[in-house]
Amino acid sequence: MRVWALCVLLLASATVPMLTSAQQPDIVQEHWYHSYTTLSVDVNAWADDHPDIVDLTIAGQTELGKNLWVVRISDWSNDTKPDGTDKEIVYIDGGHHGNEHLGTELAFLTAEFYIEGWAAGEQEAIDVLTNTELHILIMLNADGNDVDIRYNSNGVDLNRNYDHHWNEQDETQPGSGPFSEAETEANANYMNTVVPNADLYVTMHTGVWIMLYPWGYIPDQPIDWEMYHFIRDDVHANISEIPIRNANQGLYPNSGTSRDYGYGIMGYPTFTFETDDEQWLLGTAESLSERLGEELEVMRYLIDNVWSWRARLEVQSIVLTESRDELTLDIDNLGRATTANATLQYFDSAGEIVWNSSNFSVNATNSSQLSFDASNLSMTSEGTWELRYQVRIVESARWVSEPVDTMKLNIIDEDETSFLIGYGLFNPVTIIVGFVAVAALVQREHEEEN
Repeated sequence: MRVWALCVLLLASATVPMLTSAQQPDIVQEHWYHSYTTLSVDVNAWADDHPDIVDLTIAGQTELGKNLWVVRISDWSNDTKPDGTDKEIVYIDGGHHGNEHLGTELAFLTAEFYIEGWAAGEQEAIDVLTNTELHILIMLNADGNDVDIRYNSNGVDLNRNYDHHWNEQDETQPGSGPFSEAETEANANYMNTVVPNADLYVTMHTGVWIMLYPWGYIPDQPIDWEMYHFIRDDVHANISEIPIRNANQGLYPNSGTSRDYGYGIMGYPTFTFETDDEQWLLGTAESLSERLGEELEVMRYLIDNVWSWRARLEVQSIVLTESRDELTLDIDNLGRATTANATLQYFDSAGEIVWNSSNFSVNATNSSQLSFDASNLSMTSEGTWELRYQVRIVESARWVSEPVDTMKLNIIDEDETSFLIGYGLFNPVTIIVGFVAVAALVQREHEEEN
C-alpha cells in the first residue's frame, strides 16, 4: 500500500507549487516515473548545480499551462568546437503519449548520463559536450502524463498532429488540423527556430521494443536508406539486437508523426525509439538505470557518432591540365550519408562566383574522381574555392557551403611532371615560375646522369 500511496502523492503534487530545488533521492528517482512536478524539481536542480553545462529553457506550455522544459546541455564556455567549427546538435523529446512513461524516462536518463558524466570527469561525456549541443524536451505531454493517459487534455494523439501528411492514414484523434495542439505547435516551433540544423532527432515512446526510421505514411524505404541501414547493422553487431526498421512496415502505417516531420520537413536523421511494452504502470521494481541500460547504450552510440550522420566532403586534390580546359577533382565522403547535387565553386576576390562545376554525387564513405569542363575558368591569386552540397539526399536536408583547404590542392600539368602546393598556386606567375624551376631540376638531373 505504501508503494501506490507514494505514486498517488507524486501525481497529486503536479498542481502543487515547487517547494524545493533538490533532486529526488535515488529510491524515488530509480523506481517511480516522473510527474510534472518531480521533473520540474529535477531539471531545475540540474540548472542550479551545473550552470556551466546546463541551460534550462521553456519551449512553450501545454494546453493546461504546464511548462515544456528543455534541458540544453553542452560546454557553454565555448560556442564552437576547439577547432572553431560548429558543434553538432542533437534534439530529443519524450512523452508524446502520457502513459508511455519509459520513453520519458529514457529521455531523462540520457540527459542525466551526460550531466553526471561531465561532473565526474568521464571522458566520453567531456568529449560529447565539448563538441555537441544536446537539447532534450523530456516530457511533451505533461497533462496526459499526470493522469496516465495517452492523449493530451483535449483528447488528441499528439504524435498524429504534425504537419506532415496529416491524417492520411485515417488516424484516430489526430486533432482538428495540423498543429492544433499547444504541445505540438511548441515542439515544431523549437525545431524550426532553435535547432533547425539538428544533426539527429530521436523521439522516445513506449509500446514495443523497436527503433523506427522513416517513413510511417508509406512503406517505402527513405532515400537515405544507406545511412539508416549502416546504423542498423552497426548497432546489431556491437550493441543490441533491438529491431531497427522502416516505421510503416516495422510497426504499422501512421501519418502526422514527429519522426516523419523531422525527416521530411526539417531534414534531420530521425528515429522513434520504442523502449518496450510496459505501459499503464506507475513504477518499476527494477531500477530504471538497469531497466533501460541497453537502450541508453544505443542512445550513447547515436550521440557519440553524430558527426557521421551526414555527408562530409573533403577535397583531396584539384588537377588542372596545362591547357587549363579540364579540371579533375579527387574527393572523399567521410560521412555515412550520400550527397547529391554537389558542386565545386570558384570565387573571385570580390566574393562572386566565376566558375561552377556541373552537379555531382558522392556515396557515403566513398571516394570519387570527377572531371569537369574548365575552359571558362579564370583564376586569380586571391580567388577561393568552396564545396556546396546537401548533407543528406532527402530534399529537406540542409545545404552547406564549405571552404576548400588550398594547402591540400595540387596543380599538375598534362605530363604530370610538375606540381605546386599551397596558397597562391593559382597565380599564373607562380605557375610559370614553378614550371621553369621543375624544368631546371629535370635538366640538372639529366646532366648528372650523363
